[in-house]
Amino acid sequence: MNLLLLAYQSFGVVYGDLSTSPLYVYKSTFSGKLRQYQDEETVFGVLFLIFWTFTLIPLLKYVTIVLSADDNGEGGPFALYSLLCRHVKLSLLPNQQAADEELSTYYRNGFAPRNGSAPWLRRFLDKHKKMRTVLLLIVLCGASMVIGDGILTPAISVLSSMSGLQVRATGLEHRSVVLLSCILLVGLFALQHRGTQKVAFLFAPIVIIWLFSIGGIGLYNILHWNPNIYQALSPYYMVKFFRKTGKDGWIALGGILLSMTGSEAMFADLGHFTSASVRVAFVTVIYPCLILQYMGHAAFLSKNTFHMTTGFYDTIPEPVFWPVFVVATLAAVVGSQAVISATFSIVKQCHALGCFPRVKVVHTSRWIYGQIYIPEINWILMVLCVAVTVAFRDTTLIGNAYGIACMAVMLVTTFLMALIVIFVWQRNIIFALIFLAFFGSIEAVYLSSSLMKVPQGGWVPLVLAFIFMSVMYIWHYGLRRKYQFDLQNKVSMRSILSLGPSLGIVRVPGIGLIYTELVTGIPSIFSHFVTNLPAFHEVLVFLCVKSVPVPYVSPDERYLVGRIGPKEYRMYRCIVRYGYKDVQRDDDNFENMLVMSIAKFILMEAEDASSSASYDIANEGRMAVITTTDDAGSPLAIRDFSGLADSLTTRSSKSESLRSLQSSYEQEYPSVSRRRRVRFEVPEDDDMGQQVKDELMALVEAKHAGVAYIMGHSYIKARRSSSFLKKFAIDVGYSFLRKNCRGPSVTLHIPHISLIEVGMIYYV
Repeated sequence: MNLLLLAYQSFGVVYGDLSTSPLYVYKSTFSGKLRQYQDEETVFGVLFLIFWTFTLIPLLKYVTIVLSADDNGEGGPFALYSLLCRHVKLSLLPNQQAADEELSTYYRNGFAPRNGSAPWLRRFLDKHKKMRTVLLLIVLCGASMVIGDGILTPAISVLSSMSGLQVRATGLEHRSVVLLSCILLVGLFALQHRGTQKVAFLFAPIVIIWLFSIGGIGLYNILHWNPNIYQALSPYYMVKFFRKTGKDGWIALGGILLSMTGSEAMFADLGHFTSASVRVAFVTVIYPCLILQYMGHAAFLSKNTFHMTTGFYDTIPEPVFWPVFVVATLAAVVGSQAVISATFSIVKQCHALGCFPRVKVVHTSRWIYGQIYIPEINWILMVLCVAVTVAFRDTTLIGNAYGIACMAVMLVTTFLMALIVIFVWQRNIIFALIFLAFFGSIEAVYLSSSLMKVPQGGWVPLVLAFIFMSVMYIWHYGLRRKYQFDLQNKVSMRSILSLGPSLGIVRVPGIGLIYTELVTGIPSIFSHFVTNLPAFHEVLVFLCVKSVPVPYVSPDERYLVGRIGPKEYRMYRCIVRYGYKDVQRDDDNFENMLVMSIAKFILMEAEDASSSASYDIANEGRMAVITTTDDAGSPLAIRDFSGLADSLTTRSSKSESLRSLQSSYEQEYPSVSRRRRVRFEVPEDDDMGQQVKDELMALVEAKHAGVAYIMGHSYIKARRSSSFLKKFAIDVGYSFLRKNCRGPSVTLHIPHISLIEVGMIYYV
């Protein structure tokens, strides 16, 4: 039942784009010099190409093969890239740990880590590090083209549907059609904050009605105009088509490829649904209805060749024109939704894997985890989409741009899939080469045809892709250089040990959470802080919130906890791991879970006989996975606490003025004051050693005294000896992006009242 429900919803989100292709395919195909060949054989040749293109790419490649390469339910170019990063170690950020490979979602079921079928290729990638950068740029190109689709799809779909008004209302000016299209587009983007699920329930019936309508019209046109249209499926007509049309027929492929646009949305939107539900919807409804429509349209044109340059609306029988026009307009709006949803998914994946500036990600469904909304991206798409519509005003020009974007994404997916076959599915390299040669050659032919139309609007996706690729790569490059600086400037563990348990500073009550991107060692921000302010909290926790190249991390595997230095130093490391599909919510229970995780680690360490010996610096970096969902065996008792008597029973590092400020802050932000407040207690347990009890008591008292969040406010600058390109990327590009995106404290949901920022300058 759940499968059918998801299949039903997928019509409104995944298939809106693919199902509205009949609005502009034939019009775009016959818009160039192909209009000179007004005969039945030309129509039959075009139908042959449309039928087999639609069968080979959407049905065979995507539905049959590519949907099987999902990354634990997630799709898109970055999902394939994350699979490769895990199996071939292609990630450019050196923050992967051996513990990450133990995650339950790290390796695909049934595919244990091995050298694969081409160990020489793996060695080649390991030896030539620049190939990792090349692969990343290819993936960023695919992601940029998906974002470009999110701009072009709404423009061409809505403008194509609204142009039907001019078929009946002949006095209507074209600029009025453009204005109405822009109004519809603004309304569509304004709806996005309602969430994918609400939009899907609203839009799914529209797409289903539209599909059955065009399927019925196609069947009517076949029976009424040319019942022998099925003969066009013979290769004989393709040969005659190219013999007759030559170069003109090859250029016309740029219009024929529009029949498969929206196929990539099936894969990119997979995180919103499941591969089984997407397959069921395609095979049972999408494929038969669209094939009937394309054949029916061709049957109509074969007997009415003077209608070749006009669009879909001429094929509609007059009695049902207006109902179909209304449904077509609504379906065009839905078609735009498919790519908008895919764009949100792609941007979220880019952001999680360090390839996109920090943005606000809103999780819109309580039941389905992948459904999200990104306000900044939504409004950027809206502005650019309206600008394209107003600037071009012609579906043929927009179609030229649209074709290049779609074919580029498909080629990237084909290339990545060939690597997946080798390294993830661990099949013989011959299968990968056959897949790459067969589908890659088809898509390369179509792309070559589209590139001929760069002067006629095809330049738009190239410019957009260059801009988005530049943004993503510069951001990733800046993060990588910053991480390398931190790695090279870590504080020596021996210097920390030489200071003694007090670290040579005053230890005040409370817990200090020091945010760092390092997974090992002590960051330079710590020494920078204590140099300027020689006081710190009794309990120090070096907290790293990192993304791992998996779609999601189970809550029971999220927390890694370890110790820094001897026990009397009260210093811990906690790594919180998220997948690229996970949404970091404003979790009011984070502090409590962190304290409980550290307490469990202390107890676990005490039970391990090997850890009872004296501190050994060689063991530095050892960490344990802490289960957070199971309260059994917890060393601390929890009870709800009003907080009124807190200051009377425990020490606090907060002054009266700070408490007053916090009270005002909670009044201004009611969500903070509504958070659950708890009090931890160390139970009387005779089996627990006194040293463990003392450490747990110190942790509990520090928690009750208050938690402070220490974060670096970093300024990254290129060294004077750097090249001009590097200076421009770091000092101009990265600096601009950092200043204009959301701050790390906002994306990590850190309460401002507890935040301490430490200024740092990184010369990279």
